[in-house]
Amino acid sequence: MKNSLLKGLMVFLTMFCTTMTYSQEVSGRVSDSNGPLPGATILVKGTTNGVLTDMDGKFTIKNVGSNAVLIFSYIGLKTQELSVAGISTLNLILKEDSAELKEVLVIGFGKQSKRKLTDNIASISSDQINQIPVANLQNALVGKAAGVQITQINGKVEGGVKMRIRGISSISSSQEPLYVIDGLPLINDNESTGSAPINPLISLNPNDIESIQILKDASSAAIYGARGTNGVVLITTKQGKSGKTKISLNTSAGWSEATNKMSWLNTAQYTELFTEASANSYGAADLWLTEPGGVFDQQGNGKNWRINEVDTDWQDLALVKGSVQDHTFSISGGDEKTVFFISGGYNNTQGIIRGNSMERYSYRGNLDHKVSDRLRVGLNTSLSKTNIARIGADNSFATPLQAVAQSPLSPAYLDDGVTPNNQSTIYYNFLMQEFNGSWGVNIFRTLMNSYLEYKILPELTFKTELGYDNNNQTEEYFSGSLTESVSTNGYADANAVQSDKYSINNYFTYAKTFNEDYDVEFVGGMSFEESSRSRQYVAGTGFPSDALQTIESASEIIAGSSSRTKYNFLSYFGRATFSFMDKYLLKGSIRYDGSSRFGVSNRYGVFPAASAGWIISEEDFLKDSGVINLLKVRGSFGVTGNAGIGNFASLGLFEGSSYNQRSAINPVQLVNQDLKWEKTNQFDVGIDFGILNSRVSGEIDYYVKKTNDLLLNEPLPGTSGWSSLTRNVGSLTNKGFEFVLNTTNIKTTNFNWKTSLNLSTLDNKVTALPGGDIVAGHNIVRVGETISSFYIVEYAGVDPANGDALFYRNTANPDGSLDKSTTNNYSEAQRVISGSPYPTFMTGMTNTVSFRNFDFSFTFQGEWGSSMYNEGGKFQSGNARYEDNQTTDQLNRWQNPGDITMVPQARMYSTNGQQASTRYLEKTDFVRLRNLSLGYTLPKTLIQKLSVDRVRLYLTGVNLLTFTNYSGYDPEASFDNNGDSNIQKGIAFYSAPPAKTITIGLNIDL
Repeated sequence: MKNSLLKGLMVFLTMFCTTMTYSQEVSGRVSDSNGPLPGATILVKGTTNGVLTDMDGKFTIKNVGSNAVLIFSYIGLKTQELSVAGISTLNLILKEDSAELKEVLVIGFGKQSKRKLTDNIASISSDQINQIPVANLQNALVGKAAGVQITQINGKVEGGVKMRIRGISSISSSQEPLYVIDGLPLINDNESTGSAPINPLISLNPNDIESIQILKDASSAAIYGARGTNGVVLITTKQGKSGKTKISLNTSAGWSEATNKMSWLNTAQYTELFTEASANSYGAADLWLTEPGGVFDQQGNGKNWRINEVDTDWQDLALVKGSVQDHTFSISGGDEKTVFFISGGYNNTQGIIRGNSMERYSYRGNLDHKVSDRLRVGLNTSLSKTNIARIGADNSFATPLQAVAQSPLSPAYLDDGVTPNNQSTIYYNFLMQEFNGSWGVNIFRTLMNSYLEYKILPELTFKTELGYDNNNQTEEYFSGSLTESVSTNGYADANAVQSDKYSINNYFTYAKTFNEDYDVEFVGGMSFEESSRSRQYVAGTGFPSDALQTIESASEIIAGSSSRTKYNFLSYFGRATFSFMDKYLLKGSIRYDGSSRFGVSNRYGVFPAASAGWIISEEDFLKDSGVINLLKVRGSFGVTGNAGIGNFASLGLFEGSSYNQRSAINPVQLVNQDLKWEKTNQFDVGIDFGILNSRVSGEIDYYVKKTNDLLLNEPLPGTSGWSSLTRNVGSLTNKGFEFVLNTTNIKTTNFNWKTSLNLSTLDNKVTALPGGDIVAGHNIVRVGETISSFYIVEYAGVDPANGDALFYRNTANPDGSLDKSTTNNYSEAQRVISGSPYPTFMTGMTNTVSFRNFDFSFTFQGEWGSSMYNEGGKFQSGNARYEDNQTTDQLNRWQNPGDITMVPQARMYSTNGQQASTRYLEKTDFVRLRNLSLGYTLPKTLIQKLSVDRVRLYLTGVNLLTFTNYSGYDPEASFDNNGDSNIQKGIAFYSAPPAKTITIGLNIDL
């Protein structure tokens, strides 16, 4: 009995002591040098008992033993252990860990430390973006990411921008990446009424951006499934932080000019060339050009060309001095409950092309509020108004750049010096449109994204997001009675487009650490998007006065139309991430996508991906290395899709029409119910490294992307009654290497110098095309060749004996080789593949230097391997085939037997080498000083008296220097009349160069 009582007493005492030991509760806050740390991990050592800090860095952990040790950890910071004996409240500041990669990246429906990343993601911070004074965010990214090519089509302020991530993965479908801002997929459709595109993202203010992540491989992009083939660009805007309210002001102003001007003949050279050409064609005795009242007199419009009384530089009239103003402010701050960020911006860009300008007003408001320890809500909003003064497309005489075709003998104005001369010019004088017409575009864009996040358990959260994107664009064009519309007494049209996108995301996130060594995270949810578009168009002629420029003043309505369309996506997705012992990494994801755009039998697609990584530097044999602090190998494979086609491409369509003034219905599209997703399989293997305490770090990657079931507008025989049918045919492959190297070259108390270098290669090949070659203009799609390769006759120079243009025959010999003999008969020469519009090697290098209060940075960008065909070359360098003014290469023309030159004899109105050939095809290899910035921050001892935190003066430049052998305006400027899905690529046609801009600015932080 006594033994039983004793045993019971011992059990009771043991339970009591155990209860007392584990009854302690510890609370507090975890911070770093910048403030509270949300999401830091607190774990009781030797147990699975752990919690995460909330958005304010606070935590409470229960059932902690009186002698327990807590482990505090956060990505990029040193893990600390702390005994809690006798402690119930503590505030801990975690220190930076130089052995860690501290960067945390947005990865789509979540975040992840770069150290544990198994994907290939390029990250660009706000510091790299805000220092570059450009009107659109894409141009701020040029040269910053390996494997990413960004090109503005030409120098127009609103001009379209092409971003190609790891090559070209489609023929007829979209080649643009998916843009996502704060979780909301953006509308990225060109809504221009003309053939020249407008950049759909021109309304976004780059100064509002905190960071941009570019998802390049399938493992990162597959979470966006059907639209991940061309890569995903995740844009995160700036958020407020609790603490002192901060006010930041930035104001800058600068001037611009064309990066390059071409050399054209002056009056004396022009008259000499054409007089000689006339003599070669009609004999020296025929003076029809030079005789009184002849062509030269007509062009001179009363001016004496014989004494150079007029020598008009039409290029200087078209390319003018531009200017730029950019003014922004932001207010941010908050407390433990609520943080906010508010900004406003104004940009005024006067383009380098006469009559082209842009004015943008923008507002952003981001708000996050902590309702309780479990519930948090937020709202991000953005409003912008953009006004654009447009000019004609490259292929219209009303566009300024085509003025270079005018004769220098023709005065630009009449004798009053005000009225444009359109009486004696060869072509329509573009000044007529500037003085007697208008073309304006107004874009009003609204972005809204709200969220609600509820913490169900310490490890489990639910988040719902509701996003809305509205893009309203109105375009009004007027051509007065003194313009090319004189015959109709004026012409005007108006176009209004409204695009809406609704996005709903609901997903759960479960994250937990087990036994210190096992980290797991699961994300699962659904997404729904609906996009709609409506358009109204009307045109009229006959205006009583040029002062009345809207359609309501037209005497006759000559055209009108309206349309509505809609499509949607329904998706389910999941992702699992595992980390074992902080060195073995696994990730898998899957997305099940449905789209209304595809046939009923293939409406849904499955897009899986998996990746793995091994942090070798965490192994015992490297862990204590004094040289290598990071060595990680990773690999991934996944499937992504492309849905960038028409909304009803799988359906048989009819449209209403009129037949003999009776209503009718006509078939306009064949049905294809088997139309399915274009899918890309991508493999990536990479190495991440950091040595010498991360003073040298980088990445090496090799990837292979193979796109199958290409969405192609396949041509059909004319006898079928249809021109084309959208089908899944063919495949193509992109593969290449990427290399990134970041170095801290010098780091002292007063002097720091860092360099970031990226290199990438691209090998693009068409691997299958069941229907055979597809030829469009000067380009071809052929198996075994780069997509849209140039397919033209090969130019062989000039016959020294007679000045004839020569071409290589390139006909097949019996042994399969090509006949390289020459002929002056163009019809005897065969077309051959002569180059590619896409670079095979790209690089970018950024240097950042700071010395005391000075900062200095610059970026070089380079591309090699691509070519450009000058479609205007037959007019501009045509040996007097047309009356257009000529480039100065004509001074090297053939004139006498024995002359060795590449410019044939000048022959008036006669064809001699102006046919499509490699004569007008050039390599566009270049290196460009993309941007440069020099700043000085005033000493704090000077500004503290003014209650100012920081004052910085800076000077920046964009496109300051370009090194190239390309003879055209610019190696990146191309014809803006080509649609993105068009096979024709790499064509220039009076395409304006980009602007070289120098800006002086001031940053003030209060």
